[in-house]
Amino acid sequence: MPHCIIDYSQDVSAEIEIDRLIEAVHLGAMDSGLFPEYDIKTRAVEFAQHRTGQTRDSFVHVAVHLLSGRSDQQKIALSEGMLARIEPLLPTVVSVGVEICDMHRASYRKRVLATV
Repeated sequence: MPHCIIDYSQDVSAEIEIDRLIEAVHLGAMDSGLFPEYDIKTRAVEFAQHRTGQTRDSFVHVAVHLLSGRSDQQKIALSEGMLARIEPLLPTVVSVGVEICDMHRASYRKRVLATV
């Protein structure tokens, strides 16, 4: 845990290689000291169709889904640290944000296959 999901407008990929953005988000989660690296899952989703008010402003929004139980201070430090890593990479992107989302620990389920 966590799942770091990067939503971004299509025009962002003309500004930065998305793999660099994924790496920065991944490192931001690692730098927090809250998770071992092997537990961090990072992915990106491009949006060609979107709207912000009456415009189509560029955006990057990172949602970090993690099991409930972290303190507010830990979540604040995680979001601020991650934003500090990605913001300099995106100087012309209109909206850059990070959101920490608690997952309900009691109901969370997953299956992992053993890899060879």
